[in-house]
Amino acid sequence: MQKPPLYRKVNTTARGVHHRFGGEFRHERNEKGSSTSEAVRLPMRRNVRRGLDYTPLFRFLLSKVGAAWADVQREAVPRLDRPEVLYWLVARNPQEEKAYVRLGDASYYSGLRVDEYGKLQLVDSEVGPSSLVPWCPCCTHTFNGVRFTLPYNPDTAPRSNGVRVA
Repeated sequence: MQKPPLYRKVNTTARGVHHRFGGEFRHERNEKGSSTSEAVRLPMRRNVRRGLDYTPLFRFLLSKVGAAWADVQREAVPRLDRPEVLYWLVARNPQEEKAYVRLGDASYYSGLRVDEYGKLQLVDSEVGPSSLVPWCPCCTHTFNGVRFTLPYNPDTAPRSNGVRVA
């Protein structure tokens, strides 16, 4: 029996769901100098991936903390559309290690690393939803799926969080 993939397709037809699409054609329709054919005016974009949610992968990786990285990688790669998403959370070398990684607007996950024994480990076990401050008042910020416990405070909110946004 084949295991389900570690990603899911996001409902991109729902109201209010935006996945980095360009502007609407109605705003460009009557501009001077535009061609009459939309196909002539707009270039085709290559390698643009929209509508995939990797939350199942992140939960899978967090559940495998303490397991052998080779086994985790061997199980995860066939269930992914591309293997590089594993390294959004897992640091390849010590210079890439981060206590937490921000993915999307307000979703934070624990940074992971492979220790000297080949085991998957947390970079910093002290970081959690009670130690992080939301950076804006409008979003629901989560850490590993758990809502932040500290309220937004403009004086203590980070100006630049310094983590990679995927």
